[in-house]
Amino acid sequence: MTSTITAEAARPAGDPSPPDTPTDLYAAALAVTAAGGRAELAVGAGHRWSTVDIEAWTAGPGAADRTLLERCAGATLDVGCGPGRLTAAVAATGTPALGIDTCATAVRLARARGADALHRSVYARLPGTGRWRHVLLADGNIGIGGDPYRLLDRCRRLVAPTGTILVEVGAPGTATARRTLRLRHGGRHSHPFPWAYVSVTDLPRIADATALRVLDRWSAAGRWFATVAPR
Repeated sequence: MTSTITAEAARPAGDPSPPDTPTDLYAAALAVTAAGGRAELAVGAGHRWSTVDIEAWTAGPGAADRTLLERCAGATLDVGCGPGRLTAAVAATGTPALGIDTCATAVRLARARGADALHRSVYARLPGTGRWRHVLLADGNIGIGGDPYRLLDRCRRLVAPTGTILVEVGAPGTATARRTLRLRHGGRHSHPFPWAYVSVTDLPRIADATALRVLDRWSAAGRWFATVAPR
């Protein structure tokens, strides 16, 4: 499958200290926040950096999150669940929910708030493959691995034929691009890692290339979302 997403390679400024893995820095920032501290986590490349709102991930669901949760009417798989705010919220309604994340600290925090969570990649063997009613890709997780074509194709195989993939995307007019990024926390930088950004405008084209279709799109509290389903 050929991706038409443009690539933008990062050329990070020199850093005298050996880089950490992105998971290391993410875990460190989560641990600080979970302990009641204020963690400064940034993502970017070169001189272009933006702050990650990690406190929102460790808090409860916000108004925009609830527009996703109200669409979770059956067994839900939360991909890249982080500390589990959405997984726990779905489970609190009595709906089966499972979070997965490649960060062990995030999984530990998700379990601590009562969510079922596995320390696992979305591409690893997962329970319920082909039977999930919903798959969540919130908080920009459409960017995982830098290849939304591959990721959406994998999620299509995870959901039931009548299931849906609930995706957070960029606003209309924003760039659809593949980039190489790093994380920054506590004066340290991570190794580079691939990530992708997908505009709501371009999502139908990407979905179509992975045997999916966009059912609806909406915005809430400045964020954009879409429901995608197998054709």
